[in-house]
Amino acid sequence: MDFRRWLQPRKGLAIAEACIIGVVAAFSAVILKVGSGSLGALRVQSSHIVPAWVALPLVGVSFGFLAGWLVERLAPQAAGSGIPQVKATLANVPTKLSWRVALIKLFTAIIVLGSGMTLGRQGPTVQVGAGLAAGMSHLVPTSPDHRRQMIAAGAGAGLAAAFNAPIAGVLFIIEELLQDLSGLTLGTAIIAAFIGGVMSRLLGGGSLDLSIELMHYSSRFYFTEIPFFLLLGVLAGILGALFNQGLILSIKLYRRLHISLPLRMALAGLISGIIVSLLPASFRDNTGLREYIITGELQPTIAAIAFISQFILTLIAFGSGAPGGLFAPSLILGSVLGHMVGVLSFQVVDQASPITYALAGMGGFFSAVSKVPITAIVIVFEMTTDFNLVLPLMIVVVTAYLVADKVFPGSLYEKLLQLNGITLTKKVSVEGILNQLTAKDVMQQRVETLDADMTLEEVTQAFSTSHHRGFPVVENSKLVGIVTQSDLTKIQNRHLQKDTPLREIMTANPMTVTPVHSLSNVLYLLDRYQLSRLPVVEGKKLIGIITRADIIRAEADQLNGKNAIPGPQPEPSYVVYQTRSPSVGRGRLLVPVANPETAETLLEMATAIARDRHYEIECVQVILVSRHSSPAETPVRTTKSRRLLRQAEVLAKKWHIPLHTQIRVAHDTAQAILESIKESHIDIILMGWKGNTSTPGRIFGNVVDTIIRQATCDVVLVKLGSSQQSTVNSQQSFNRWLVPMAGGPNARLAIKLLPALVTLGDHPQICLTRVFKPLEFQPDMTVIEQALRQLMRRRQLASTVVATPVQADSVAEGVINLVETEGFDVVVLGASREGLLQQAIQGNIPEAIASGVDSTVILVRGAIT
Repeated sequence: MDFRRWLQPRKGLAIAEACIIGVVAAFSAVILKVGSGSLGALRVQSSHIVPAWVALPLVGVSFGFLAGWLVERLAPQAAGSGIPQVKATLANVPTKLSWRVALIKLFTAIIVLGSGMTLGRQGPTVQVGAGLAAGMSHLVPTSPDHRRQMIAAGAGAGLAAAFNAPIAGVLFIIEELLQDLSGLTLGTAIIAAFIGGVMSRLLGGGSLDLSIELMHYSSRFYFTEIPFFLLLGVLAGILGALFNQGLILSIKLYRRLHISLPLRMALAGLISGIIVSLLPASFRDNTGLREYIITGELQPTIAAIAFISQFILTLIAFGSGAPGGLFAPSLILGSVLGHMVGVLSFQVVDQASPITYALAGMGGFFSAVSKVPITAIVIVFEMTTDFNLVLPLMIVVVTAYLVADKVFPGSLYEKLLQLNGITLTKKVSVEGILNQLTAKDVMQQRVETLDADMTLEEVTQAFSTSHHRGFPVVENSKLVGIVTQSDLTKIQNRHLQKDTPLREIMTANPMTVTPVHSLSNVLYLLDRYQLSRLPVVEGKKLIGIITRADIIRAEADQLNGKNAIPGPQPEPSYVVYQTRSPSVGRGRLLVPVANPETAETLLEMATAIARDRHYEIECVQVILVSRHSSPAETPVRTTKSRRLLRQAEVLAKKWHIPLHTQIRVAHDTAQAILESIKESHIDIILMGWKGNTSTPGRIFGNVVDTIIRQATCDVVLVKLGSSQQSTVNSQQSFNRWLVPMAGGPNARLAIKLLPALVTLGDHPQICLTRVFKPLEFQPDMTVIEQALRQLMRRRQLASTVVATPVQADSVAEGVINLVETEGFDVVVLGASREGLLQQAIQGNIPEAIASGVDSTVILVRGAIT
């Protein structure tokens, strides 16, 4: 008990850690400033000794490659700005943050900034401070929440030390990183940021190095200037949003080159050096350029060149993944933009001051890029300590933020994380659950349903063996009605026949909701019509059901903090080729084709089912690419894939069936198929299986097992026999059909598929069988009798149907022996998802049968609704 109490975070310990973090962050910020400044001065000096067009590109390419090599080999997490990585860590995403990352970030940022790349040192100081705090927190065993608070304090201290603005450091934590106002978090952040700012000032770590005249400069603001400050805010918002979009595009363009990080950074250094060598000499020192822009008398042409060059150079440097931030470039761009608007204002209002506009523009552009308006206001104010600047600064910053968020919604840092497959989820207050969660988020995806063709006797039996008081009624996966116990009670006096179909008893057109209905709408309908549950439909397809208990459970999960943990998300597949036909069918059947030897047979089966049900066929071919490359950006050859798809086009044209084809590039075959099922609203998927798997822990293999688990539609899995591997040129091989019946939930679905499938044979014969134990002298044949009646209702069925009970110790043994003895060509098994994937002591029954016979085996699993 005493040990556990010691592990709990204490205020004294937190304050002591915050003090140390502030000091260390300040030292790292000063080292970064002095180191990058000294290295940058040497670079500028070298350009006076050696021609600039030689020295600057040479320094850029060599320093860029060195920094990239160090990052790639020692700490890949040190690439880029650093703020997205800190934000992900604070959101509990497993991202490495340690002393090693902090030290590599510090050293490589010095090299990158000294090489002349147009990036800032404020972003790296945030990650350096957070990394040092993370490493320190490992020395003291505390809770994960306490570690997050210390990391946030380190990030705030790093920003405060870089800008010499402690209040801004605290606000940045609250506004962007942690979004936490708890007492301990706020207290430690204030202490760390205050000490970081004070130590940075004592050690000479001011960020802007503003001249004495500017530090004592007092801005002037007149009422007539408000339209010009609004104009500046609008321009800063639009250009800031374009800047963010350019950053995203730059990263994607570098990735398309498919080169390593050192080569990307070397390329960025080379291009930056060439461009800077062509610009005026004042552009070679970023720090001097910033002060010159704010305090100097810029000509309009020089100002335009400064803005365009800084804009482009930042995109080139940042997209390569070089360790460097965006704060300083944002301030430079904002000051140039503000200066140009200030000159325009001066032409109209003689009393206007371009310096005031330059300082306001700094905050406006910074706010548009980072989406932290309060922090932007405070940073500029803390650097100038000019109260007269606050009002114009607020006008520009707020306007820029609103415009930028309209043009480029969301946080830039979160979008940068999404490029790396990380999506952050935000906590939702309990009060907003009913409005923010939808029916799809809460519904039960697995629903027990009844078929509209079931008889009254079968419906009564279903109610007697289930605890449910009502069932949705479906026909071809489409919701057509609902039946409850009260419906059965009402018809007792009507003396209906036992074979009366369910469609005459059910309540047609029941109340439903769509997946996008909010929980508040669902709850209203439940209360308004006094219902206990509502079916969830997409179109007319039943995809789930939602009850009052589901809504209560969602609220409880939010109260207990059971939100999804964010983490790397798989990159979606990419469609590189597709053909479309008129959508005139009642549903869709998906056929993934991969093996040319079995494709024709599978397509023949799909065509038979589609012809019987008036379905359209969706044919998909998946091309796999390396996980290190993006499916959307990887060039592929589609010649062989299109050759397979043309087989499907020939069959579809022969039987006048609408056919859609597509080729997807993906990291994972199963994921691509599941995306096709969702996007095309597939009702049935028919896919082949080779008959065995060598993957440990899998029943049918990675792809098939995943489809069985997750596909919401009907699944038909086909293992072709040795005589049917290549083609269906011999219809004799599909003549004798064996259908084992055990009363499972998908036996009815298997029977419904038979009339379509048996058309593949010449004179098909169907044998229904039930395996019973040797000691079971009077086997229950009810299930077989129901299946016989269901088949006899099909008038077009031109097949002989017989029933044969079989004695055996196990189902698999009995079916395999019967197939070998009687020579059946095809075995059709109806099995649930659990039945297909469950590995019992005696083995997996469907897999054992499919692997144990040489005949074709068709496994059927109903839709997960």
